Amino acid sequence: MTANDIRNIALLGHGGSGKTSLAEQMLFMTKGTDRFGKTADGNTTCDYDAEEIKRQISISLAFAPVNYKNVKINVMDAPGNFDFSGEALSAIRAAECAVIVGNAKDGLSVGMERTWKLLGKKPRMIFVNRTEEDNSDYATCLEAIKGKFGQSIAPIVAPVIDDNKKVTAIVDLLHNTAYEVKGGKAVACAIPADMADEVEALRAELMEAAAGADEELMEKFFETMELSDADMAKGLKLGVRDGSICPVLCGSAMTGLGVEMLMQTILDLVPVATDMPAEEAEDDDGNAVEVAIDPNGATAAIVFKTISDQYGKYSMIKVVRGKVTGDMALYNVTTGNTEKLGRLYFMKGKKGEETKEICCGDIGAIGKMDKVKTGDTLCDAKNIVKLSAMDYAQPCYERAISPKTKQEVEKLGTGLNKLNEEDPTFKVTNNPETHQTVIAGAGDIQIDVLCAKLKSRFGVDAELDTPRVAYREKIRSTVRKQGRYKKQTGGSGQFGDVHIIFEPQSEQEEMIFEENVFGGSVPKNYFPAVEKGLRESCLHGVLAGYPVVYLKATLVDGSYHPVDSSEIAFKLAANLAFKAALPEAKPVLMEPIGELKVTIPDSYLGDVMGDLNKRRGRVMGMNPTGDGEQVLEAEVPMAEMMSYAIDLRSMTQSRGTFTFNFVRYEDCPGAAQEKAIAEAKALAEAE
Repeated sequence: MTANDIRNIALLGHGGSGKTSLAEQMLFMTKGTDRFGKTADGNTTCDYDAEEIKRQISISLAFAPVNYKNVKINVMDAPGNFDFSGEALSAIRAAECAVIVGNAKDGLSVGMERTWKLLGKKPRMIFVNRTEEDNSDYATCLEAIKGKFGQSIAPIVAPVIDDNKKVTAIVDLLHNTAYEVKGGKAVACAIPADMADEVEALRAELMEAAAGADEELMEKFFETMELSDADMAKGLKLGVRDGSICPVLCGSAMTGLGVEMLMQTILDLVPVATDMPAEEAEDDDGNAVEVAIDPNGATAAIVFKTISDQYGKYSMIKVVRGKVTGDMALYNVTTGNTEKLGRLYFMKGKKGEETKEICCGDIGAIGKMDKVKTGDTLCDAKNIVKLSAMDYAQPCYERAISPKTKQEVEKLGTGLNKLNEEDPTFKVTNNPETHQTVIAGAGDIQIDVLCAKLKSRFGVDAELDTPRVAYREKIRSTVRKQGRYKKQTGGSGQFGDVHIIFEPQSEQEEMIFEENVFGGSVPKNYFPAVEKGLRESCLHGVLAGYPVVYLKATLVDGSYHPVDSSEIAFKLAANLAFKAALPEAKPVLMEPIGELKVTIPDSYLGDVMGDLNKRRGRVMGMNPTGDGEQVLEAEVPMAEMMSYAIDLRSMTQSRGTFTFNFVRYEDCPGAAQEKAIAEAKALAEAE
């Protein structure tokens, strides 16, 4: 095969719009499968994972190569749930065109809006699905799509709609043919006589849209006011490639109506890889370069997805330049290692069909590449380029995760690392202050799925909890205290005596230690022991056991015994002075404050601001984005943000997104301080 024989498309859109069923119907109609699987029955090609079957939703990006009229259509079925939007980004990276799947019952969904935004400048078309169901309304759905996305929307289908608003047949405006479903199959039929004028008017609009994409076609159209089917296809293809035209089709994945037309449209209008602009990349020195999609160039491929499950590990690659064969050794730009390739496969659901070669523009898998990760570039060692990887959203929903038994700690870590290879959109951190393992993802469903996979694949029962906040403690007044340690044992005793002034400072978080001792009351060789004792004491404050910051300690006096004094005695004396002084020095908890940037449609601004006030947030400003959205900037205590990912989704019907990053510590208000201290004491008692 060559790049001209391949089309790469990503099925995107809202959850429940029928993307998996559409991929299944495309496979079934082209004899890629011998039966039409259904999501409800758990027997589709693309939803094969146990969690997908159980939940009846797509969780991972799945692949379904469809062979239609000697052209290979690499269909990538991406999850619609927003918790798994990283999978959609991976699909977008590898596709030349996206098919946004809508639902004729729901109209313009949030998923369609978010997908449109996610695509950036990537070519796209829309397929309005589920037109055969009760309460479906294609016409209303189309109007909403036009209203939202504007002039680029170009319907290339005229539906035949019955009295119940169901679509019973469709007219392909590009080829001027009609189809209906008979005996479970889509068959050609005559264009209804009462639609002749409507079809002609819609074809004229389509011709005008096609002509607008190319100057030569525009001149031709003005001369004759007519374009041939081939000219229309040429103009539409150019418009799709540059993003000025988004074709709209409709039909039903369940009955098959409109699915063959979709496949024909993919052949006619989706650009092949070699028609796409050169990709931005970096050379070995980090300089910006462009990589033309060239079948004859030095090999370069991007690893855009890793499948790591009970069937093995597969690194999914898109070949951008040259070709990949099973006997190659390719340079991994990320690790600096040369990798000897394993076996090559074309994936269809969970099954891999072995191949000897993956050509330019094609998508395939390399088996058992343990050191290769998602986002890596594999290329010819003599022509090193680093292709741009996926820019996944920052994970914003955090939960503390722990095994039910201490014996499973190691298994938990191994399991999370393995799952992270497959899904790099979540992050795991071990917080040394709170002694918790924190898992951060896009939302509760993603974390819930990860826990279920830990149980089924690795035998680890994981428990989730709210992450503890890493507070700090500081003092607000100056106090002088004596620390005297005296212990008499059988032989020589232990003696250390210090007088220390404790005061607040603002130069640095770490404690500043000074000595101002006169007359040798404390010998110099004990100063380091005093400092060490104080630094160790600072790790656990007197209010709730959190680290003490912005403290200055000055050793001013003391006494020693020529025989009994020792470093350990002075270290313990310093600790006693610390414990005596801090409760009297007006200690206060400091809480971490983060910078929040929320992107929301204008209509939700009031609700979001009201919610931020309840979270003790301070709004710092608002910046309109120019497309009916605002970026609201605020500073909010981290303790109030634990459930924000879920709450914002609820407030904005999933239209809002945010980033949140730590900026500094601030004094904690009285009520919040009391709550934090009570929680810390309860935790200490439980341990």
